Amino acid sequence: MSSEMAIHADRVTVRYGRRTAVDDVTLSIQSATVYALLGRNGAGKSSLVRAILGHLRPDHGRVAIFGEDVWTRRATLMDRVGVVPEEADAPPEMRVRDLGAFNAKLFSRWQQSAFDERIARFGIEPRVRFGELSKGQKKQVMLALALATSPDLVILDDPTLGLDVVAKKSLFEEVIADMADRGITVLITTHDLGSIEAIADRVGILRDGRLVLDEDVETMKERFRRIRFAKEPVVLDRGTLTTANVRRWGNGTEAVVTNFDDLAFERFRSEAQLERVEVSSMSLEEIFIAVSGENGVQS
Repeated sequence: MSSEMAIHADRVTVRYGRRTAVDDVTLSIQSATVYALLGRNGAGKSSLVRAILGHLRPDHGRVAIFGEDVWTRRATLMDRVGVVPEEADAPPEMRVRDLGAFNAKLFSRWQQSAFDERIARFGIEPRVRFGELSKGQKKQVMLALALATSPDLVILDDPTLGLDVVAKKSLFEEVIADMADRGITVLITTHDLGSIEAIADRVGILRDGRLVLDEDVETMKERFRRIRFAKEPVVLDRGTLTTANVRRWGNGTEAVVTNFDDLAFERFRSEAQLERVEVSSMSLEEIFIAVSGENGVQS
């Protein structure tokens, strides 16, 4: 894994009038990694992505891509960055093949064969006009354009929007996995947590514009556990255990522990004289709900 920093956002704040969309976010993404930026609708994901791309200037803080300021060096940096926006946008009258020809003039490392092959794999007719494509096909054209630039960094803003089940599976299992294998840095925002869990190296979770979790996936999954006690509500926040979303579970208690440790837990169970206890690992989706859900807390 490269030690070069592909993206570094330093205390970035983005405001729209009185509303703060991104609140003092510091984020570093190492080269050759897949980083999943997660959050509920309105959490600030797209605003942060726009700041990273230099589409808007933060009210506070700065963003660097490959060590260069994105606001002042955007024209040069974008030659190394492939982008699939949340909303696929291109002149509706342009034909797919003409979009490729147009982009070939903009990017120094354009690979026409890669564009043609991916369009063919998607089953899209090159002569069709962009405006005649379905929502999912438009997204696939954006993806083909982004990857044909031979990028060092690819930013995918909710790329599965409009894709069918087969296309989603192909995106995660073939396209993103292939980019990871080739050492291309990937930043992706997505609600498809089940698919990205097996691919992402690191996860960031935004809540109300603040980055409340930023951690390697495996490290995060090691410290989160769901614990169920088959008795009256149990007080867990004592000693070394930290919890989120403690709630009743039947006649007992269910809690999410955010710093689980086998030895510490066995000590707690012995001291509390607890017998019927169920401990289970958690998926990325379950952790996301615990951290960013309505009752979630910063871990």
